[in-house]
Amino acid sequence: MLIIGSHVGFNKNTQLVGSLEEAISYGANTFMFYTGAPQNTARSPIEDGLTLEAMTKMKEINFDYSKVIVHAPYIINLANPDKEKLQFSIRFLKEEIHRCEQLGIKYLVLHPGSHVGEGVETGINTIIKALNMVLQGMDTNVMILLETMAGKGTEVGKTLEEIKEIIYNSEFKDNLGVCLDTCHLNDAGYDISKFDDYLKEFDKEIGIDKIKCVHVNDSKNELGAHKDRHENIGFGTIGFDNLINVIYNSKLENVPKILETPYVDKEYAPYKHEIDMIKNKKFNNNLLEEIKSDKIK
Repeated sequence: MLIIGSHVGFNKNTQLVGSLEEAISYGANTFMFYTGAPQNTARSPIEDGLTLEAMTKMKEINFDYSKVIVHAPYIINLANPDKEKLQFSIRFLKEEIHRCEQLGIKYLVLHPGSHVGEGVETGINTIIKALNMVLQGMDTNVMILLETMAGKGTEVGKTLEEIKEIIYNSEFKDNLGVCLDTCHLNDAGYDISKFDDYLKEFDKEIGIDKIKCVHVNDSKNELGAHKDRHENIGFGTIGFDNLINVIYNSKLENVPKILETPYVDKEYAPYKHEIDMIKNKKFNNNLLEEIKSDKIK
């Protein structure tokens, strides 16, 4: 079964109900959201009534809530060598886990962190220690999904080896998984046209069962550019057919696929049209113009 969705909003007034309605409007059967702004600490209380309303609606329409994803805010950096800033990230990540628990969400995607000049190995060791501190004594069912990164700046997590080192040196392996990002993989130097080879290597090094989410994005950049600039499906350097192979790969059949592609002209959400195109498995070269035309009508 195709499990496809996109990033959606999470408004303080409608919360999960609004997120679900937006996802349904795109023809999606899953979605991903931030529980608050990704760039700051402002968070509205979770309204249990709205959560229950959304969950009831999902049950009525056979919408699998277990595949819904939360993304941790960007301001969390578990590789930061500054002790005060690292403690802030640890506290904030714990709070996000608690919010996921209250929402009944199992999967929380996290950018591993940036070593800010201290070196990859130091960054990895800091992340491992920080994750242990976060998860120590929490007794949580929430799984933190380390996102594969493009290697921009001092990002940690750009290679299989770096992700593997974090997971397998953690005291809480069962609470750690992986979120693949196709744009990030491309920009890190992994050829998506050889995605089956990548999965084979992933299974050998980490275990394919650790993949719990895939961010499906085309890339504006050439292979190995280390820049992280997303493009709409089929309009970048990865290409439609290669992304379709990722989305429909039998080894990832039950893994939710999430679109994080850019708004057209920074104004029009592309997700309904992209999801339709993905379901039809046929590339529409005029898609971006049609999105603009549809919204202007």
